[in-house]
Amino acid sequence: MAKRDFYEILGVQRGASDSDIKKAYRKLAIKHHPDKNPDDASAESKFKEAAEAYEVLSDQQKRAKYDRFGHAGVGGAAGGGGAGMNMDDIFSQFGDIFGGAFGDAFGGGGPRGPRRMKGSNLRIKVQLTLAEIAEGVTKKVKVFRMVQAEGVEYDTCRQCSGTGQVRRVTNTILGQMQTASTCPSCGGLGRSVTSKPKDADEHGLRREESVLDIEIPAGVEDGMQLNLRGKGNQAPAGGIPGDLLVQIRESDHEAFTRNGKNLHLDHHISFVEASLGAQVEIPLLQSKAKIRIEPGTQSGKIVRLKGKGLPSVDSYGRGDLLVNLNVWTPQELSPEEKETLESWREAPNFQPDPDPRDKGFFERVRDMFS
Repeated sequence: MAKRDFYEILGVQRGASDSDIKKAYRKLAIKHHPDKNPDDASAESKFKEAAEAYEVLSDQQKRAKYDRFGHAGVGGAAGGGGAGMNMDDIFSQFGDIFGGAFGDAFGGGGPRGPRRMKGSNLRIKVQLTLAEIAEGVTKKVKVFRMVQAEGVEYDTCRQCSGTGQVRRVTNTILGQMQTASTCPSCGGLGRSVTSKPKDADEHGLRREESVLDIEIPAGVEDGMQLNLRGKGNQAPAGGIPGDLLVQIRESDHEAFTRNGKNLHLDHHISFVEASLGAQVEIPLLQSKAKIRIEPGTQSGKIVRLKGKGLPSVDSYGRGDLLVNLNVWTPQELSPEEKETLESWREAPNFQPDPDPRDKGFFERVRDMFS
């Protein structure tokens, strides 16, 4: 199922301020909060969907990528409908936005219990050719990540009695003040490791090699980052897995240069082809094409092939291929060829006579990158 537009989910315009986005998210989150809608799968889905939209639009860098590239720019491999986020992840990231409203409004102002830790993110780089970028590709990557070891046993933390928090009471001139903080012994888990395999660390995790299939959409650009939720390091005691952040690296092509969706190609034609006209074959990324050279073509002329560039990562059309024609001047001539050219040296048709309407060098460069 196609993912909904994040602005549409929150009900705001694309130019909405940070304050408007925060207010819209808070309103939706309160409306669809699971404490207010127990056992309502639809409300939970909308709650997660709103949280995913807010996660992107509340971050200036993520929002800029989303505005430019759509969903692919902020994690094209993630699932739709907010399925990539879980409730603990949402509360751990955005709980402060409600200012304690959930606890007061929906029953129970106290903590929700021992917190679930989140595993750390992993970062990898994936090298792509222009041909792979043009079509989209599934890449197999090998990663080493921390996973839950088998045979790990836990017991209730003695310091916090399983609550994940320690409470302190302080006497002040206004009376007693109670504060709660994360348990330093268990880190907020409410449990501690009592038995583990030899290859596991103190948290019951071990390092494991994994091979993952990463679906990369067509049209991605160098430096773009895809986010695979839950594919990073696992967390202790069944906590929230971290994410795998995939950074795109684009390999240089021997013939083509990229500018956004457009491709540029330098192609040489002979003096005879430029003078008399011809039909010449040029390479494309996956095939070949023929273009017509008009008689009298000058060096530097640009031929635009519509739709022969790269697809847009947000699926809005394709770019063009701009072919820069360079007239090749012979570097070696036979005596007969020299004699022929000498006979034409003073011929009127061989004297430079540029048309005032012809574009200059800088105008042609501007057209190439437009």
